[in-house]
Amino acid sequence: MKIPFSKIDCSGKELDYIKEVIDSGWLTYGGKSKEFEDIFSRIVDAKHAMAVNSCTAALHLALDALGIKSGDKVFVPTWTFTASAEVISYFDAVPIFLDVDYSTGLLTPEIIQKAIIDHPDTKAIIVVHYAGQSAQMFSDNNDKGILDLCNSAGIRIIEDAAHAFPTKCDNHFIGSIGDITCFSFYANKTITTGEGGMVTTQNDEIADRIKTMRLHGINKDAWNRYTSSPQSWEYDIVDAGFKYNTTDLSSAIGLAQLERYQEMRDLRQEIAEFYLDNLKDIKCLDLPKIEVPLENHSWHIFNLVLNDKAKIKREELLHYLQEKGIGFSVHYKPLHRMTYYRKTFGLSNDNFPNAERLWKGCFSLPIYPLLTIDERQYIIKSLREFLV
Repeated sequence: MKIPFSKIDCSGKELDYIKEVIDSGWLTYGGKSKEFEDIFSRIVDAKHAMAVNSCTAALHLALDALGIKSGDKVFVPTWTFTASAEVISYFDAVPIFLDVDYSTGLLTPEIIQKAIIDHPDTKAIIVVHYAGQSAQMFSDNNDKGILDLCNSAGIRIIEDAAHAFPTKCDNHFIGSIGDITCFSFYANKTITTGEGGMVTTQNDEIADRIKTMRLHGINKDAWNRYTSSPQSWEYDIVDAGFKYNTTDLSSAIGLAQLERYQEMRDLRQEIAEFYLDNLKDIKCLDLPKIEVPLENHSWHIFNLVLNDKAKIKREELLHYLQEKGIGFSVHYKPLHRMTYYRKTFGLSNDNFPNAERLWKGCFSLPIYPLLTIDERQYIIKSLREFLV
């Protein structure tokens, strides 16, 4: 078999909606994008949703909207993709890298509480909801959640939800909780627009700032200027903004994906449960720890760790999977091991013991709606033949 790590499912009305956009003659941000934003905001229960061209753009706009400036400290986990941290450097601000919980890959209230004690002047935090599972945002009995901890310390919360649609935390959708939430619709995400992202917030002032800054700092978007009656050509530049808007072509794909988001999520859960059930007895594998109800997880990544009970190295396993035609990935090489972050911020592997344990053995299996039952069984059979 040849099983890719990721495969896009565009078997809905994507082509129909793209044709509508082309026939309309308006390809950039317009009516379809507004419809995409409206539906997305209703799903995640956010007052505002603003479509952009990437999650990186969303994160950049989020930090700008919170007024982050040179020298400000921002917490960010080392266990994430570079976009979560690189946007901090755009402002000449200072990323404070944090370790994560080994069993989940997530920041925890305990990790953040210690970080606040060590860095009480921190202005913001980027909480990454890893693999589709949410971090502990809400307080539980006498234990403070991330939301209460950060609010008490005056730390603004940006949620990196690139993996987390449609994820819930205590039955609240991710996208409705922190100050700002940033989603990714990259090609391999839980829903896709090819490239793209979304920013959500409940705050009117934050939303106004992001809407202005995503398109060059212009105080009116082109759709409103050219479709209003009478037409209003006049506009103003109120700040030096960015070119981060989405397009109606991308949003057309997004609208079709949203129509099937729950169906696709449920299929990913079916695969995850199959993996969990059929790999649970392999002692050299650490399976992802699920600390939320299964239905609250969006199952973007299924990450395993080859632990110290293994008689082989991870690279041998990955070579074997490649020979068997099974796609895989590694999530992640932590940021403290990346040349730029290590040299620029003087980072040491010793300060991130849990991320180090994850990194040394982690690998991710295919988990997407088009993965057939035969393919799932072949993946499990191949792993068991090699590891048991």
